Amino acid sequence: MKPIMKSALAAGIAISILSAGGAVAADLKFAPGEGDFNWESYEALKEMKLDGEQVTIFGPWIGPDQVLVESVLAYFAEATGADVRYTGSDNFEQQVMIDAEAGSAPNISVFPQPGLAADMAKRGFLTPLGEENANWMKENFSAGQSWVDLATFPDETGTEALFGMPFKTEVKSLVWYLPENFEDAGYEAPESMEELKALTDQIVEDGGTPWCIGLGSGGATGWPATDWVEDMLLRTQPAEVYDQWVTNEIPFDDDRIVAAIEEFGYFARNNAYVVGGEGAVASTDFRDSPKGLFSSPPQCYMHRQASFITAYFPEGTLVGEDGDANFFYLPSYADKDLGEPVLGGGTMFTITKQSKGAMALIEFLKSPIAHEIWMAQEGFLTPLKSVNTDLYSSEALRGMGEILLNATTFRFDGSDLMPGGVGGGSFWTGMVDYAGGKDAKEVATAIQNSWDALK
Repeated sequence: MKPIMKSALAAGIAISILSAGGAVAADLKFAPGEGDFNWESYEALKEMKLDGEQVTIFGPWIGPDQVLVESVLAYFAEATGADVRYTGSDNFEQQVMIDAEAGSAPNISVFPQPGLAADMAKRGFLTPLGEENANWMKENFSAGQSWVDLATFPDETGTEALFGMPFKTEVKSLVWYLPENFEDAGYEAPESMEELKALTDQIVEDGGTPWCIGLGSGGATGWPATDWVEDMLLRTQPAEVYDQWVTNEIPFDDDRIVAAIEEFGYFARNNAYVVGGEGAVASTDFRDSPKGLFSSPPQCYMHRQASFITAYFPEGTLVGEDGDANFFYLPSYADKDLGEPVLGGGTMFTITKQSKGAMALIEFLKSPIAHEIWMAQEGFLTPLKSVNTDLYSSEALRGMGEILLNATTFRFDGSDLMPGGVGGGSFWTGMVDYAGGKDAKEVATAIQNSWDALK
């Protein structure tokens, strides 16, 4: 989800210490040799002799997510003998910069947004991971070049280098529906954008309403529409256009960007297509918008949103092919030959204090076992092609994992890569204005003007 509430102070930061020895072995979630994990990759870690070497890691995961990442790090600690210490904070973005400027950075910092990592690389606070790791990512991640591009930034001299190892990914290019509703009406999940638009028309012809869309989110109202626009741009233009757009090399009011906004409008600016008509889109809270899927008879048949939206489904909803709710990939145009782009988010591990242990941890993240341990629990997706996808803890995660592995292009949430005043400001409000009836070109020009004012 776009808006992230942060505490003003990093109070109550939890610290966990994973040390080598019997205590860590007892805490391993899955015993070596158990199940269909890639235990060979775990055994290979033992060649890294790090007995007693401390490796400090700072990241955004706290609470249940901290427990999960620690369950992964325990395998690195047990296999190598390293003394691994993870600190999680909900004030990560501010604290990581403070620590770097004070010369007290951890060995590893885990960034939830590439933009902040890029800023720190430019200031010389990150260590390049080298061409070898870039080549490895190209070969071993689906849409490998996309991941290399995502983690490549200019250093303090302006020289571009790979600075991050992506780990734990989120998929946003999803359309949710209820299989029972589709079956009762005789509908099938579309495999192209042309088919999706045809299905949208068919539902209207049959007397139904195709879409539930809500942009409301308090002070962050409008952000769900930015995801729509980003997905549509990736389905109407090459990825290079997307990349130039998020850096403003291509202005916001370029005709190609305006056309992507209007692609969102195709679905949201049609009274027959959306619950409550187009006037309800901006005023409907995004948390309430999927409820129409579950009414009887259904108020709508489809809802486009990232995987987190299941938290707002009725309690007890089972998700998956045989569940109460399911999803399909937001398809690309069959006639545009742009492959299968996926919009998403995720985190990346970087080295903020060089050491033998820090480089060894990056190597660990390249092993299937590092991914499979979290996959087998919850809330984890990976583009690593060598993992056993049968280990995903649910059918739904497995399906999202397959979408990620089938991606020909992956791009990070565009608004999160833009300056905060645009990506978390004028872009949001501009989409509310557009949903309310303003002309797409006029809205795009206003957003561009706000960007120009920052320069």
